[in-house]
Amino acid sequence: MERIDLLDKDWREKWKNKEITPKEAIGKIIPGNRVFIDTGCSEPQALTDELIKQSEKLIDTELIHFLTIYPQKYFKDKAEDLFRHNAFFIGKALREEINKGQADYTPIIASEIPSLFLSGRKYCDVALIQVTPPDRYGFCSFGVNVDVAKPIAQSAYITIAEINPQMPRTLGNSFIHMKEIDHFVYNDTPLIEFQFKEKNEIIERIGKNVAGIIQNKSTIHIGNGYIPNACLNYLFEKRDLGMHSHFITDNIIHLIENTVLTCRKKNFHPEKIITSYALGTKKLFDFINNNPYIEFYPTDYICNPRYIAMNKNMVSINQALQIDLTGQVNTSTKGYKFHTGIGDTVDFMRGAALSKGGKPIIVLPSTRKEGTESTIVPHLDEGAGIILSRADIHYVVTEWGVAYLHGRTIRERALELISIAHPDFRQSLLDQAKILNYIYSDQLLPCDEEGNICIYPKHYETYFVTRAEEKVIVRPVRTTDEPLLKKLYYSLDERDRYLRFFEVKKEFTHSKTQHEVNIDYENIFSIGAFVGDITNQEMVGNASYYYNPRNNMAEYSFLVREDYRGKGVGSFLYHHLIIIAKERGIKGFYGTIHIQNKQTVQIIRKGGYTKITPPEAGEKELFYEVFFDKDNSNE
Repeated sequence: MERIDLLDKDWREKWKNKEITPKEAIGKIIPGNRVFIDTGCSEPQALTDELIKQSEKLIDTELIHFLTIYPQKYFKDKAEDLFRHNAFFIGKALREEINKGQADYTPIIASEIPSLFLSGRKYCDVALIQVTPPDRYGFCSFGVNVDVAKPIAQSAYITIAEINPQMPRTLGNSFIHMKEIDHFVYNDTPLIEFQFKEKNEIIERIGKNVAGIIQNKSTIHIGNGYIPNACLNYLFEKRDLGMHSHFITDNIIHLIENTVLTCRKKNFHPEKIITSYALGTKKLFDFINNNPYIEFYPTDYICNPRYIAMNKNMVSINQALQIDLTGQVNTSTKGYKFHTGIGDTVDFMRGAALSKGGKPIIVLPSTRKEGTESTIVPHLDEGAGIILSRADIHYVVTEWGVAYLHGRTIRERALELISIAHPDFRQSLLDQAKILNYIYSDQLLPCDEEGNICIYPKHYETYFVTRAEEKVIVRPVRTTDEPLLKKLYYSLDERDRYLRFFEVKKEFTHSKTQHEVNIDYENIFSIGAFVGDITNQEMVGNASYYYNPRNNMAEYSFLVREDYRGKGVGSFLYHHLIIIAKERGIKGFYGTIHIQNKQTVQIIRKGGYTKITPPEAGEKELFYEVFFDKDNSNE
């Protein structure tokens, strides 16, 4: 069979009756018209340049599109009533003009923009789009951008295309026939390129924290902002990821080439990346050209929460500007100043929340303005726009850790967020939370003897797998573990409580247990064994030491929940805490054990050079010393 060449070499001759000059094209616009300009890297440069040249003639013309990154200024030295720009999402190119009142902003969810025009509720007189040359069947591809361009072009009274042979031909629902194009101009020119901010230490730490909660076989969405895109750089240890995202960037290329982003386990559009537009450089444009692995669809399909939720393990990563202690999120304004927009955030956060195993994630650096202000605040700034309500928030990630808020009380939320705030602001946030009655009036934070906030030692996080192949996370305890520790204590029967505390304790109130999780990680160090993920974690074991500087030894105690005994949890906790103690120069552990607690005695003996002093007549407690180094045992 003869191979079909899709390129129509004689297309200009065939459609010559539709070809006009840029000047003639913009001449089709009359004062008072509403004009759509294609989005992002797909903005038609020849048509836009001519539009700006002829602006004096275009009194009261409204220019609309989703996002502009074009470097040319629409408003330089021009009266603001020549034409009004109406943005559905605010990019850097128009941010200043919108906040000066020289341009308009329409807050709208990305998935709802197409129906606004297709239904006729908002009309478009002229659509200015950029497409590929037509194939032999007369179809042009929208190339790097389909999002709202296709539905608006279909509903516009006049559609004018800038046909550019350097536009990549993309697949999916990404075509328009030459019969639907009223006029075209020819412009062979490189596309506009977009560069994201380079990563720094804070972005790297956020990216690693995000990677820690993403499972293999998840489907990824990246929201607007430089941090979600940067998070892709930390997924190289994952396997069989998929992608269903409003836009794609250069960062997907290495993930695909390293067989990380395979889409093999996707159940919605399996073995395909689906998206609406590409935001990146020529490297990305070349990669997507005629690439059957990547398909483009309009935003009413890509950003529809119903379709997003069809992906199992859907992960949506979205950047915020600010979050208050109750979980209200501002992603779009700085005070009364508009900064971005609603975009796809609400669509994907809710779609991910409805997905089986889905994870809606908010990312933000813990500070702004060069570290002088916290982004986690008692209340949002005056004028701040609440894009996501308290009920929409699940995961929040900063460079200091991960907080999970969904289904949590206001008290729990406040403590979770304070724990991942910048250490310089944690005490003031705690004080404000007390004033607002969000938390216990006596709530503590981990501090040293001078009152300085202690940093959670993340490098001591580890895990082990039981013989039944159950993964147990072992890590230092933190403030938010108090409810888990209390639950562990209450799970003990009377005998276990007696063996652990040498008395049958009846209650484990906040005032008593908070001191066991708010520790300085120096004089007191406590680790826990946890099962389940962050959404429903349980503590099944706990081990602690209390340093005694007089003998450079530490008093040791530990506890394992009954159903996890005999699985190696106690031994692993013991030996992990020994590693920590040895790194701090501690020479050994000591303590007392009830004579009936034979299992604990067996574990203690495995820690080093052990001396056990049996109880005297009538006593029930034996005393032990464990020396990590043989020389110390002879002192």
